Amino acid sequence: MLDRVVGQGRARAVLEASLAAPVHAYLFVGPTGSGKREAARAFAAALVCPDGGCGSCASCHDVLAGRHPDVVVVERQGASISVDEARQVTSLAQRSPRHGGRQVVILADFHLVDEAAPALLKTIEEPPASTVFVILADALPPGLVTIASRCLRVEFRGLDEETLAALLVAEGSDPAAAATAAAAAGGRIDRARLLANDPGFAARQERWRTVPERLDGTGMTVAVLTEELLGSADELVVVVKARQEAELKDLAAAAERAGDRGVPGRQAIEDRHRREQRRVRTDELRAGLGTLVSAYRSQLRGSEPARETAALLACCGAIDTAAELLERNPNETLLLQSLLLALDAARR
Repeated sequence: MLDRVVGQGRARAVLEASLAAPVHAYLFVGPTGSGKREAARAFAAALVCPDGGCGSCASCHDVLAGRHPDVVVVERQGASISVDEARQVTSLAQRSPRHGGRQVVILADFHLVDEAAPALLKTIEEPPASTVFVILADALPPGLVTIASRCLRVEFRGLDEETLAALLVAEGSDPAAAATAAAAAGGRIDRARLLANDPGFAARQERWRTVPERLDGTGMTVAVLTEELLGSADELVVVVKARQEAELKDLAAAAERAGDRGVPGRQAIEDRHRREQRRVRTDELRAGLGTLVSAYRSQLRGSEPARETAALLACCGAIDTAAELLERNPNETLLLQSLLLALDAARR
């Protein structure tokens, strides 16, 4: 199973060394898209597999499909992990494994734990012997320091373009498409894989890149651009949905061959698919904002009057702020409209 941890040699070595005698909690720290989620699922599969992560048994397949009863992924429902959700985690940790002698609880987006951290400290510090926590965080804010000290920390890094391109080629992508996708992926293996099979991403990049020249001081243009940019994010979600539908079709065929009346754990799989769609949409918007800020920064190199430079810097700052707010599940339409109005005003 740990063969699925790609481009993260140090992290993989730590996880391999842990299989014989796992500790009670692991903290995976690294940027979004560095492979933390896939590594967490692979590690969890290895921990509950009777053969230490063979990758071929029913247990391993069930973990990867998101339907193993002893591997639970806890996702926040709001802008941050709430105290009520923390209490649910505590309850989950206390239950007995349904198969074998161990369960794994994966906590996603833990850098957004906020005021719920104290409610989780005791549980993570001293869980039942049969429970292993795998905690995922993009960074380590001050509120996480105490919890982090109770975990084995595993570092993940963003991948350089050459490594990403080589991984994509090894997985069957055309070298030219792999290089283009790697350059646009921002060090993220998940996004690189998605873009390598998406011929429409160049057109979406161009929409974001040309925003500065299309703003004309009118609210109508802001409204049109907002609808267009949000529609661009939906285009990539359509690609993801097609892949998910194919996955469900394969699972249904396998269930029929096994004599099952339906896909085991279908609800959990569909919940996972919906979470993935939300993540992909947010990632696409974040990438678009990255393209937009690059467009303004490129203008900085040729700006001369101090007023023009100040305006461009203000635009870059507004985009950075919008990217930060995007992490908090805002109203996307209002966020983009406010940003575009601010960009337009700054240059007038």
